[in-house]
Amino acid sequence: MSTVTRTELVLPAAGLGPENPLPPLLRTEPAASVSNVDELPADLAANLSYGRLDTVLPCRMQDGYGRDRAEQRLPALVLENERLRATVLPGLGGRLYSLLDKETGRDLVYRNPVFQPANLALRDAWFAGGVEWNLGSTGHTTLTCAPMFAAEAPGPGGEPVLRLWEWERTRDLPYQLDFWLPDGSRQLFVGVRIRNPHAHDVPVYWWSNTAVAQTPGTRVLAPAGKAWHYGYSGRLELVDVTGDLTYPARATAAADYFFEVDGPPWIAAVDAHGHGLGQASTARLRGRKLFVWGESAGGRRWQEWLAPGAGGYLEIQAGLARTQLEHRRLPAGASWDWLESYGPVAADPEIAHGPDWPAALASVAAGLPAAEELDRRWREWRASADAAPGELLAAGSGWGALETRRMLVDLPGTPFPESSLGAAQQPWLDLLDGVAPRAEPAAEPPETLVNRHWADLLEAVPDKGWLTWYHRGIARWAAGDREGAAAAWHRSVEAEPNGWAWRNLAVAQDDPVRAAQYYRQATDLLPKLAPLAVEAVTAQLAAGDPGAARELLEPWPAEGRFALLRARISLALGDLDGAREVYERGFTVPGIREGETSLSDVWHAISPGPLPAEYDFRMKTGGGAG
Repeated sequence: MSTVTRTELVLPAAGLGPENPLPPLLRTEPAASVSNVDELPADLAANLSYGRLDTVLPCRMQDGYGRDRAEQRLPALVLENERLRATVLPGLGGRLYSLLDKETGRDLVYRNPVFQPANLALRDAWFAGGVEWNLGSTGHTTLTCAPMFAAEAPGPGGEPVLRLWEWERTRDLPYQLDFWLPDGSRQLFVGVRIRNPHAHDVPVYWWSNTAVAQTPGTRVLAPAGKAWHYGYSGRLELVDVTGDLTYPARATAAADYFFEVDGPPWIAAVDAHGHGLGQASTARLRGRKLFVWGESAGGRRWQEWLAPGAGGYLEIQAGLARTQLEHRRLPAGASWDWLESYGPVAADPEIAHGPDWPAALASVAAGLPAAEELDRRWREWRASADAAPGELLAAGSGWGALETRRMLVDLPGTPFPESSLGAAQQPWLDLLDGVAPRAEPAAEPPETLVNRHWADLLEAVPDKGWLTWYHRGIARWAAGDREGAAAAWHRSVEAEPNGWAWRNLAVAQDDPVRAAQYYRQATDLLPKLAPLAVEAVTAQLAAGDPGAARELLEPWPAEGRFALLRARISLALGDLDGAREVYERGFTVPGIREGETSLSDVWHAISPGPLPAEYDFRMKTGGGAG
């Protein structure tokens, strides 16, 4: 019988650092859009227009990490039988970090030798490797670098299940992951359940993203003859699944390919010898995708940035919709679940890499669980999905306990213990009792809850303090009431001067000159807050005032994003030598965003020479959503 054990991973790791206390009123990058919606099938077009998020509120950004790595111990949970060993990181979104084939000694997923956050997720911090479970909205989940609850639970036939669960805050949805490894099985099964405990429909997005090693001979196969290609052009275009498309090492640029799956859904990546990983599922998880970084300078730079010293990787992914630009509608009170399988593939290499596509598919599919077996396993797992988990092996956040207390809802199988409630939830527990939030203006405000229930409580509480108005403004903003939000923040600074509301007013301001003024008022009151300084300096440049930008930047060290801002200020002042000196001295921006071209833009404005490789993160020659 399989076993569940606790352990630790010891590897070079960069600390996540503190969360950014400034509420993310706007997305750090525009949400992906499609320019040719009118050309698409009706169901696809409808899903594209539904459920998009303009902000990740109530979550905060995770942008406090750096690039300095030191040996750390990361809590891990291991589920294994005599054939497979699955290692899961409960403190990092339940990532399936490793899936070791004990018979061959091969790791079936791409195992990153370091933990290095980078700016690719909805909340910024993301790391490459393994299998990531994405619930929320288009992009990498807000929970990818956050803790989940974990415990052993009784599974089918009394076999142990490793259960992880949490509360996804942008959609207010509880979900669970049940890792199940039957005795003697060469397949790891993962049961996924998403529940909507609300009296209204909720947009749902789910993609299971699997990283696998990319070799020159790696081929990706899925039962499809067509695929939707999406790139930086903003178009979704239906293309043939040809030989070159299925060999990621031949890609010259980043690319997303969403397969039009015909038949039972699965996807696999096999090397030149026919060995690799296969992922299959029950029918609800219909979408399949291939993502490649491409062999451009920027693509290679990004892979080295995410996994220093390791080889390249690609991703094979599975989702609820046919593309990652869509959301599905989860009805009020409904629950969706499905079963996924992950295991080794050993196909005849001549057939798997041959020109006969149907034969290649058949050679790989023969090593995957049949649809009938998956359906049977799914039914067996569903019968135990409500079973109470045992002693906690890892603790998640207190937000699920807070929401279930407010809603008075019971969620069998995924208890959110009262013991998880902490300081972050206390102001909102007080609000349930009619007590308004209190804090000193110089202190970091608590996170703001923005769903309509908390917003109503904020509006109803009889209080005129600065913090109540600050929270009201954020909740109004999240609901789309921009004028009401600005009015609340003005009331906040009138009640008591505070930099937090001034900063929000700056973000809300369309006039760049007025926004720059509001930022200066915010920094006068919060002079030591680095994320605010970055925003404020950037705003002065946008307002055409590099002198004010230089003055605000003066107290900060010439490193990271501040170094890039120094180069930009020098450029704006006409001091090309000063800007070039910043680049020549060398700097690193840990939070450079996928698709961001600021490093190359400034360089080409100050130098006729080729862009140094360490600053080349350009990805716009081809496309890709990651």
